[in-house]
Amino acid sequence: MKSIRFESKTAAVTRKIGQAIGQGLRPGDVILLAGPLGAGKTTLVQGIAKGLGVMGSVMSPTFVLMRELEGRLKLYHLDLYRLEKMPEIADLGLDDYLFGGGVTVVEWADRATALWPEDHLRIDLEYGEGARGRRLRAEAHGERYRKLLNDLAAKFGDGR
Repeated sequence: MKSIRFESKTAAVTRKIGQAIGQGLRPGDVILLAGPLGAGKTTLVQGIAKGLGVMGSVMSPTFVLMRELEGRLKLYHLDLYRLEKMPEIADLGLDDYLFGGGVTVVEWADRATALWPEDHLRIDLEYGEGARGRRLRAEAHGERYRKLLNDLAAKFGDGR
């Protein structure tokens, strides 16, 4: 499976989807998130963190750019919202995170598409039905992530 769509009616469901993703992650995995403000990127990361066994609250690192969280695997949570130019992003030295032993999750990843490894999981979030509804589309880039999507499809049926 190369892509899967999810419908989420609440933030709690978005977190559950994230938790299922987090439970299947391995060292070196890269998750790239894109979508408008308020679409649920940080909410999804909260679920991913829970799936990785991270204790405590997970907040968007908008003003600090990156947070390192301890769990079953280290979670490197990056937020590129405040960075608009590729040189600013390239100067962050992301290779240590992208090719390390933890999991890297990047919010606003569409601001630096040239920097990401070829193999990754991209998740686009958008507003759905109702005030809290969200649509998520996960796309696998690489065999490793196709397997992850197959596992998610088994847990969530057709993603609905």
